[in-house]
Amino acid sequence: MGYYYFDWTYILVIAGALLSLLASWNVKSSYNRYARIANMRGLTGAEAARRILEANNVMNVQVQHVRGELTDHYDPRTQTVNLSDSVYNSTSVAALGVAAHECGHVMQHETGYVPLQIRTALVPAANIGSRFGIYIVILGLILAFEPLTTIGIWVFSLAVLFQIVTLPVEFDASRRALSMLEGYGMMGQEEVGGARKVLTAAALTYVAAAAASVMSLVRLLILRDNRRR
Repeated sequence: MGYYYFDWTYILVIAGALLSLLASWNVKSSYNRYARIANMRGLTGAEAARRILEANNVMNVQVQHVRGELTDHYDPRTQTVNLSDSVYNSTSVAALGVAAHECGHVMQHETGYVPLQIRTALVPAANIGSRFGIYIVILGLILAFEPLTTIGIWVFSLAVLFQIVTLPVEFDASRRALSMLEGYGMMGQEEVGGARKVLTAAALTYVAAAAASVMSLVRLLILRDNRRR
């Protein structure tokens, strides 16, 4: 009599996916709430970013507009703070929080923040790990060749390490952002509280991504060990 084998490790995959979905919903909800509240100074995200850079004597970084929603990022290669449609020209509390966060990354780069340097160094290895790690593991399991499976797990671990190192980088950028917004008089205390909620929700998406990656790694380890028995 035939039966279906239930692989309980899929629970780890599902849990990781649910965490990511919940974090994504939370950041969109928080952003949309504070995107409807204008800051007291009437500054746009682009203006706030430029003021922060000028206040820190950073003259070699340009602020520019990019298409998309929440596609904001700092690119150290081109030395640009790239602000999305909903941030660049917006005067909302949420927009200023996001713009300042990207400037926080600029200041990390300017001051040689070590976790950022580690994350940058890990990018090439992390790209390889995220693209090929799981496939190498699967091939090793199919061929019942444990050394190949183990190699795949180590390769995938590089992507997991990148996700973990990203956490202090993102939290520190948000801390710097809130400090600068309040310290430079761009926001009142209540507005800073709103920006903090937006940035905390955004940071939790990285926590969820890291947790999901760790769960996937644990699952791969369990599958390898089960194959040994």
